[in-house]
Parts: sequence; structure tokens; C-alpha cells
Amino acid sequence: MRKVIFVQGGGLGEDQELSVRRLFEAAKVPIEFEVHLAGRMAIEHGSDALPKSTFDAVRQCGIALKTKLLQPKGAGMPTAHGPSVPTNYNVAFRRALGLFASMRPVHNLPGIPSRFTGVDFLLFREITEDLYTASEHEIVPGVVQSFKIVTEAACMRFFRLTFETARRRGRKTVHCIHKANILKMADGLFLDCFRRVAREYPEITAKDLIVDNTCNQLVSRPQQFEVLTAGNLYGDLLSDLGAGLVGGVSTTAAINSGTDVTVYEAVYGASHESVPPDVGNPLPLILPAIELLKDIGEGETAARIQKAVEAVLMEGKVRTRDIGGTAGTTAFTDAILARM
Repeated sequence: MRKVIFVQGGGLGEDQELSVRRLFEAAKVPIEFEVHLAGRMAIEHGSDALPKSTFDAVRQCGIALKTKLLQPKGAGMPTAHGPSVPTNYNVAFRRALGLFASMRPVHNLPGIPSRFTGVDFLLFREITEDLYTASEHEIVPGVVQSFKIVTEAACMRFFRLTFETARRRGRKTVHCIHKANILKMADGLFLDCFRRVAREYPEITAKDLIVDNTCNQLVSRPQQFEVLTAGNLYGDLLSDLGAGLVGGVSTTAAINSGTDVTVYEAVYGASHESVPPDVGNPLPLILPAIELLKDIGEGETAARIQKAVEAVLMEGKVRTRDIGGTAGTTAFTDAILARM
């Protein structure tokens, strides 16, 4: 029995967890979840939002499955005079574990309506630097300066992970997404590191594309891409664009990598105030759970669950509200189990 740390952030994540547990039990997956609370869920149980014990457990285990960490009730958005909410718990969680790359598999799910078919690419996003370091200050009233941080060390380890994954998954082409024509130093360094690492993988064709042209190409002919790799800001924007190409955020997953740590993450979650219990779609956690199974050598079980999910979606009789149906979390999970 293999131990996996389960990080529960509350709200819809509780329903998603129950769904994944039921599927794993039915498939007799040799995994034992050790549950740790974080975000709003931890606060409501009298703990810190990001307990040290959670990070220690993930580091020791090396692998985790995570729901979205919710902010406290009533938290607002940051203002021009400073943040009115605590640090984004999901970002803080990644930073505390030293996670430096996030991979989004973007591909069509049978039965989910989308504008394109035949889409199947991996989107890699560097998640430690760029403008998302939030290094900014007010020079004088009414003038704010933000810094885009790009370092050679972070770029090199990020691109090596990208190319290693592309090789392992049999991808033949990798596109580096940048704006080096304008940001000649910052994006220029990013692109230079990409080209240097690419020379270590002669069997993979390395290409680069300016980010605005990438957006145009994605909404014109997304089937041309196998792997896209980008910095933090561009990668964030392209992640949601990619999700939109194949039917929405419920069709994607995130695999966040660090040194000796991998976190499989639901990219969508919500509070029970906005999505009542037993209403939400469990796919945002089922899909990263399937990716986890693939990576720990349970490929046959992963394929079995994937085929059951696709069969339910193709039949179209049982769907949650966000994908055009009326079923709740339990009913949708029941339908998948019946197909298994």
C-alpha cells in the first residue's frame, strides 16, 4: 500500500475528495491517503492556514493530491493601498514546497463540447519568478513600479524538466513562448536558456513563438502544438486559454513539480456558499488523480477510470451543471462507478 498525502482545502474539495475515494476503492487502488487540512479548512479547525506539519508530510512522502485551498470567509480582493486578504494560500503552498514548474495536460475529453477537436498538448509554466514575485513599490503617489524577475538558474532547471517530460511522453516538438522582441533582457535570457537546454535533446525539435502570436495560433489551429513552455505570467494566461479550447476549467489538471516533490492539484474549487454541497463537478480532482496513478505505475487502473469517465460523458445522460446537466456530485460519481 502506497501512502499519498491528501491536502484538503475545503468547500467543493470535500465533495471532490469523496468522489475520488469512491473511485479508488472500487478500482482497488493500492493507495492510502493521509489527510492534511490547509487554507480555510485548516482555519475552521483551529489550525494555521498552512501548517508546518502538512509541508513536512508532503516532503517526507514526496507525492500529494491537493484540492484548491480556499481563502477565509469574507476575504476581499487586494486594493491599491495594500492587500486586504492573506497571501494566496495556493501560491504560498507551492513556494513553501519549492515547486517550480506546473504542467497542464490540455486535451479533448469525449462528450465535452468544444470549439476544436484533436487538441493534445502539454503546457509548462514556470511558477517561481517573473512578475509573480510581486516585487513592486510606489515610487511617488500615483506611480507604481513592478519588477519582472528572470534568473538563469530557475530557467535552466525549468527547461530541463520540460524536455525530460517531453522525451518521456514521446513528444517531438517543444515551443518556447516569450516576448523577447520587446523584453530583450528578461525574455531574452529565458529564450537563451531554452535554446541551450534544447541542444541537450537533439531528438526533440525546439521552436519559439512570441506570446501574442501564440494566442492567435491557439485559437486558430491548436492541433499543431505538442508542448508549450512559458514563464509565469504568460503560462498563467495560456493555461486558461488552453482550458477554454477543450471545454473549460473542469477538463484540466495541474501537476506541480519540485525537487523530489510532486503535487497533483485540482485547478478549480469553490466554497459551499457559491457551490452548494453535492452539486459541483468532481472532474477537477478526478483528472489529476488519474495523472497521479499513471506516474506511480498504475497505468491500467488510470485507463480504466479514464474510460469510465469518458463513457459517462459520451452518453450524456448524467452531467453536472457546469457541463450542461442537472446531476450532482454523487450522481455523477455513481454513473462513473457503474461504467467501471
